[in-house]
Amino acid sequence: MKPNQTPQSRCRRAALGAAALIGLAAAAHAGPTIAFGKEGSLTFNYSLQAWAQNRDFTSPTDAGKTTDFFLRRNRVTFSGQYNDLVGFYANLDAPGDSRGGQDDRSVFFRDGYITFDHSDPLRFIVGRFKNTFTRENLEACFDPLTMDRAELLSYTPWGGSRDTGVAMWGNLADGLVNYRVMFADGREGNPVVKDSPRLSARIHVSLLDPETDYGYRGTYLGTKRVLTIGAAVDRQAKVAYGDAVGMTDPKDYKAWTVDVFYEQPTSAGTFTASAAVVKYDTGKVHFGLSPDAALPAGTDLEGHYVKLGYMLPGRVGPGRLQFFGRSEKSTYNQPMGYRDQKWNSLGAHYYIEGQQLKLSAEFVDVKFDVQNPGNPAQRDYRQFTAGLQFIF
Repeated sequence: MKPNQTPQSRCRRAALGAAALIGLAAAAHAGPTIAFGKEGSLTFNYSLQAWAQNRDFTSPTDAGKTTDFFLRRNRVTFSGQYNDLVGFYANLDAPGDSRGGQDDRSVFFRDGYITFDHSDPLRFIVGRFKNTFTRENLEACFDPLTMDRAELLSYTPWGGSRDTGVAMWGNLADGLVNYRVMFADGREGNPVVKDSPRLSARIHVSLLDPETDYGYRGTYLGTKRVLTIGAAVDRQAKVAYGDAVGMTDPKDYKAWTVDVFYEQPTSAGTFTASAAVVKYDTGKVHFGLSPDAALPAGTDLEGHYVKLGYMLPGRVGPGRLQFFGRSEKSTYNQPMGYRDQKWNSLGAHYYIEGQQLKLSAEFVDVKFDVQNPGNPAQRDYRQFTAGLQFIF
């Protein structure tokens, strides 16, 4: 046991540590915590995002406007410490329940992992957890600057938002530098030319207040002065065939990203800015002789985004008001170019009790470079979303 730690302080540290590791929005207000033995603890959390969304199409086969009420995220989490060295986290989720008429969605483990904290510069994660690649994917789902992440740009084609494997990470020079190295499954199964591991590596430098957790936040609500510059690479050999029928023309996957995040609280309010450039490269596999039909849309995706936010300096009624905007460009490098698009949005958050209880609204205008005559979801559209977030 570390010196000068009471059971209460250990429980609080465990709850805060587990929450920060995965970017849980309730980091400063963790749910009930139960102590076990001398060093063990278990913390419970419940997190919900309920959305109402209106958009100019119903589905890829229906061009009619639609209004949909659904649960964007619906999670129960269990986190804590086995002892002072070993921690754990499990996340049960049923996302998108009632979206597009899909009711009673199945509950599954979105995350499940063990942590080993040897020291601040040397930590390990084993299990299924967030990919250590794009900053936006690593930003907590319940601490965003905008309503949500990019629909595809922030997610890697092999693994999506999470993957199963092991990561080594830590902080150097009192938090000035944060590094991560991850070995994971990546793409597996029959379409893979060679079942080789996926390797991801990320590093960032915090020039003002440090960001020392495995996850990030999309906004710190004016509680920190942050300027962080990050970069990452992601690789896996022989992930697909350009000719899936003849099983020839093997393709390697490689990706890179560079990002910057800035937040500055002032007497005139809090200003937030975030930007990133991302490139996923699988050798333009969609242009092969007979591409694999199971290939994700983002196998050769490249793009960038800029996000801006401004929080008023004082309260408006019982809460705080923050405005935000997003501009994003995505190029998919696919035949016909139907997916290539520009996304522009404006919105606001009203924080009644910080991230624990807030109201949000966002208006989106999406423009496609080429209109797809057979798919309304790939033609210009507008979308309005209102949301309620609750965390316990």
